[in-house]
Amino acid sequence: MPEKLPANAVHVAGVLRELGAQGEIVVLQEKAPTAATAAAQLGCELGAIANSLIFDADGAPLLVLTSGAHRVDVELIARTAGVARVRRATPEFVRQATGQPIGGVAPVGHPRPVRTLVDTWLAKHDVVWAAGGHPHTVFPTSFDELLRMTDGASVDVE
Repeated sequence: MPEKLPANAVHVAGVLRELGAQGEIVVLQEKAPTAATAAAQLGCELGAIANSLIFDADGAPLLVLTSGAHRVDVELIARTAGVARVRRATPEFVRQATGQPIGGVAPVGHPRPVRTLVDTWLAKHDVVWAAGGHPHTVFPTSFDELLRMTDGASVDVE
């Protein structure tokens, strides 16, 4: 566990405050690079974890906030986003688009706005946990708050 809040998480915490988010950054004992590891540490359902997945959508970053219980259907997402091709982004592409590492990408705090799609399944949970900019950090939020903060679109991902 980091001794202090990592710089990316400090930045995300500031953005969350600016956006009027209800939750604050929580530092986890262990890294949470997957929804399963995050859910285990938080003691919540897998579906309450908002996986932040960055895709390369015809060369532009596309953030899909999906329930940890789902796999993203990239063909469905491509049609929904109106692009020819969606594929998993490389770690370098993710870092360039978000300024954050894979395994810790927050829904906010990126250098430039990133088009965002939010899995409708997340609405089934009163509290949703999203990454806080670093693999050791998360924050509690809600489906509606994610839509508002990211200016995201509500979509089915599978």
